[in-house]
Amino acid sequence: MRPPPRPRPAPRTPARREPATGGTPRAGSSSRPRTGSVPRAGGAATAKGGAKAAPKAGPKPAPGRSTPPSKPASKPASKPASRAGADAASKPPPRAGGTAVGTAVAVADSQTPPRVSTAMADRLAERTAMRRHRAWRRVLTWTLVLVVGGGLVAGALWSPVLALEPGEVQVSGEGTTVDPEAVREIVEASVGVPLPRLDTVAMRQEILEVRGVKDVSLTRAWPHGLRVALTARVPVAAVPTDDGYVVLDNEGVRLATRLKAPKGLAQVTVPLDDARALQAALHVLTALPDGLAGKVTEASAGTQDAVETVLDDGTTVRWGSSEDMPLKISVVATLREVAPDARTLDVSSPELPVTR
Repeated sequence: MRPPPRPRPAPRTPARREPATGGTPRAGSSSRPRTGSVPRAGGAATAKGGAKAAPKAGPKPAPGRSTPPSKPASKPASKPASRAGADAASKPPPRAGGTAVGTAVAVADSQTPPRVSTAMADRLAERTAMRRHRAWRRVLTWTLVLVVGGGLVAGALWSPVLALEPGEVQVSGEGTTVDPEAVREIVEASVGVPLPRLDTVAMRQEILEVRGVKDVSLTRAWPHGLRVALTARVPVAAVPTDDGYVVLDNEGVRLATRLKAPKGLAQVTVPLDDARALQAALHVLTALPDGLAGKVTEASAGTQDAVETVLDDGTTVRWGSSEDMPLKISVVATLREVAPDARTLDVSSPELPVTR
């Protein structure tokens, strides 16, 4: 069987506060005053046990007449017992120094030693150590690079690993006017010298002094060789002298001396000491095309403006100076076709050529 339901307790009605006026309390209100408060002057006197006497009832106001405001009632001495605990719990804790508890807490805090954080100091020390480590590592790296680089440089400049060997010397472009053995002797004088230390500038100047060499190019052939590319001078004419025939190039440089007239070269009957006339004759011979230059047997020049050539068929061509040679050559080719029987072709004035 089910037990009978328990009766519900009646709700508690909170006590109503007394009015602040000193008049008669309302009906149904509690006549007990609040505890813990000090009554004001003119208020009801308290009993010995702390209980407050009931307030005196004032005269009722007559109908139609206004009642003057009465003095406010004094505050009750103490709160009811039912609300004392709630009011105490809702109050904030007393400040330090205001009560005994606050004083005790302040004393305890002052006696506790302060805590100092070393995290920032440890972090700074770690960064300093890392920076020092990086600096030392950089120094060691550069030291190693310098040592290795110095060793390589020393090995390249003084070690025989890269020394020039005679079998690795190549000479080309000597032609017919350059003595290749003379050039090879100059190069082989530096055999055994490492290629980085080889003085190619001085060697080039020495090779240019060899007869017949117009230009030279030196190239290192690693690890032990050297390539020598020569540009030889080309003989253009032979000038007869008491000792034979002097072979000249287009610049008038003496290439060799022959006892007999070289084949394929025109004989220039101009004194070697007449530089201007000789140079003009050489310029004319150099400007001629291969087909016409091969037919020239003799050349002469009384002055630099009176150059003449004799072809293998006996035709004489008067060139005048060495200016306007392309136009003069074209006129000569035309005249040989138009007047093949002409024995003299005067093109000193190419605009007005003359044939005889």
